[in-house]
Amino acid sequence: MRRAVFGTVVVLALVIGGTAFRVWQVARVDDRASADVIVVLGAAQYNGKPSEVFQARLLHAKMLYETGVAKTVVTTGGNKAGDRFTEADAGAKWLREAGVPRASTMVVGEGSDTLGSLRAVAAAVEKRGWHSAVVVSDPWHSLRAVTMADDSGLDTRSSPTHSGPMVQTRERQAMYIYRETGALLFYLLTRSPADEIGGTTVG
Repeated sequence: MRRAVFGTVVVLALVIGGTAFRVWQVARVDDRASADVIVVLGAAQYNGKPSEVFQARLLHAKMLYETGVAKTVVTTGGNKAGDRFTEADAGAKWLREAGVPRASTMVVGEGSDTLGSLRAVAAAVEKRGWHSAVVVSDPWHSLRAVTMADDSGLDTRSSPTHSGPMVQTRERQAMYIYRETGALLFYLLTRSPADEIGGTTVG
């Protein structure tokens, strides 16, 4: 019994530790290879104005667009009860005001979590014959986002933003690695979004 308990504890520690390492490792990857679309995962918006977290993602996506990574930027995220704008609408509006042509933006305002948004994106881009995507989110969210995007049928790579509130302090970084480790394991076990565990707001 002791050996069984000890063995179980060791296996769990290895799984959790290995997953946390992968979250940290993928957070450092910045793959800017050409793709069909750049997908910006939504975050909070206030009456059409993206939050600081969302603006950091949008700024990074704009830079990727300007360097030729893709010709289309897809903004994502639904809205909460009472909101006049979806996160996707707010993101597209910000990009257009920042100089990205309207024809180069695509709004997918469905989904109240990462998984729902990515499934909606996969369905929307597939109708146009597109399959590859560079996903923009916060570093610690990248592994879970790419995993979900791949599971949704996209050929995905990650280029996270390294600016904004999510990366300001080591304490915040450690907290989000811890939370995203739990959220990713929960998703892999249940195929449920787990955004409340990860703490990365999408819808």
